[in-house]
Amino acid sequence: MCMTKCTSTLRILVCAVSGIVGAVLMAPVRTGAAPGGAAPQAAQAQVARQVGVIKSITGNAITLTTDAGVDISVQVAGNAIMVRVAPGQTDLKNAEHIQLSDLHVGDRILVRGQPSSDAKSFVAVGVISMSRSDVQAQQQRDREDWQKRGIGGLVSSVDSGTGTITISVAATGGAKTVTIHTTPSTILRRYAPDSIQFDDAKPAPIGQIKPGDQLRARGERSADGGEFTAVEVVSGSFRNIAGTIRSVDVKENVVSVMDLITKKPFSVKITGQSQLRVLPPEMAQRIAFRFKGTRNAAPPSQGAAGPPSQSATPNGGEYRDGAGGGRAGGGQADFQQIVSHIPPAALTDFKKDDAVMIVATEGSNEGEATAITMLGGVDPILTAAPSPSQAMTLSPWSLGGTPAMAGDDAQ
Repeated sequence: MCMTKCTSTLRILVCAVSGIVGAVLMAPVRTGAAPGGAAPQAAQAQVARQVGVIKSITGNAITLTTDAGVDISVQVAGNAIMVRVAPGQTDLKNAEHIQLSDLHVGDRILVRGQPSSDAKSFVAVGVISMSRSDVQAQQQRDREDWQKRGIGGLVSSVDSGTGTITISVAATGGAKTVTIHTTPSTILRRYAPDSIQFDDAKPAPIGQIKPGDQLRARGERSADGGEFTAVEVVSGSFRNIAGTIRSVDVKENVVSVMDLITKKPFSVKITGQSQLRVLPPEMAQRIAFRFKGTRNAAPPSQGAAGPPSQSATPNGGEYRDGAGGGRAGGGQADFQQIVSHIPPAALTDFKKDDAVMIVATEGSNEGEATAITMLGGVDPILTAAPSPSQAMTLSPWSLGGTPAMAGDDAQ
């Protein structure tokens, strides 16, 4: 399905190409005749494609940084077919024919042609491009749509037969159950192990979603907010850590935390994609006050990770779903949307004995994880919560807001 790839730069570009390249770029690479026609057949067998970002352009030579992080040299053939498509465009009917001079550093391109034997160079007979500005504009629209039409929570149950997923969403006054309805056209993706990059999320059937998973969906809510029809779903198993900092290694970007839930130490790696935030004292106190008011309420289902929650604004009012604070479907914004409005913090803002709440990858090694989000200033919340696991129903999961740009502070 084309739509499955339209929320990241790589996926947007491949989406425009999938299923339609045959009419434009499937012509065999012509390298000259050979006895018996063997050469053209061999050349055609080697036809491949690469996707990436233009690093430099000199004449008809392009240095392409692929999405695997490898630089390759691309020679654009004189008879190459070159077109530009807009993000979200699903065919080439409206593609604009361009020249090599229309390409610029930073543009994303898909090239098709013949690779060298060492795969370090490439002769391109077809180029499909997206301008950097168009991609950035599409990403911004995606961010806004996830904010406006997104919902997140902890998976309680999954019915593959009916395509329904039940999630628990922490809300003011207690947990709320929402039924997510999927259809055959719903985009389903799942985070890769040890990765906090949305671009690493892979298409996955509904059967891979398990109780306890984090889930974020984009779509339309019912009037009462209890039903949700999803056009896109992303899920994953993440680890929640609530505890106190034992040490901070700024040089190695590692924080050691004593987890209050497992009573074990965790070594948490901080990367450039990790979100670091510190709650303002007044906000933490208001959230703690709400916890005190719901101590007797039944907690939501617990699992590998707690759901993004909904809470109050610093001024005592309620955050509303949607850009600019507009209500969408009668719901309130989840806790991640609140966190996204807090200025980013630095690792040096966290000290020994600080209380933190962390959402991290599961990690391949026991006792190690990579932080998706680390939230400080949570002492009042952990004190007020009936248990550390209950406090983690507020976990600031990075899939909130815009999964396409997980960890991006520009939300």
